[in-house]
Amino acid sequence: MATWTKDELNMIGRADELEVAPLKSDDTTRQPTTVWVVRDGDDLLVRAFNGRNGVWYRAATARHAGHISAGGVDKDVMFVEQDDPALNDRLDAAYRGKYGTYSEEYVGPMVADTARAATLKLVPR
Repeated sequence: MATWTKDELNMIGRADELEVAPLKSDDTTRQPTTVWVVRDGDDLLVRAFNGRNGVWYRAATARHAGHISAGGVDKDVMFVEQDDPALNDRLDAAYRGKYGTYSEEYVGPMVADTARAATLKLVPR
């Protein structure tokens, strides 16, 4: 399995936003959606603001593959669903730390149960 380089982790981890484009059934990518991204050690993770009902999230979990772009890095990835409570607690802190200067109107939903249930790890492919 491919891994992120240190440079990729740093560049994506520092980016405020990430463009995520899940694969469609014909192997082309959907229109990109802008999401927030956080780092947990050597992993990069995203959450769906609208939870599992979000359009991009449903597309990402249908094929579990797509393309991301952030911080000058463009990469094909796999989307791996995550449901570990301890990981979600760390991600809550990471979202609050990284995006805490934004309004609670935006940060609050990213650490709510709906978004926690829609957490995806980005794995290079």
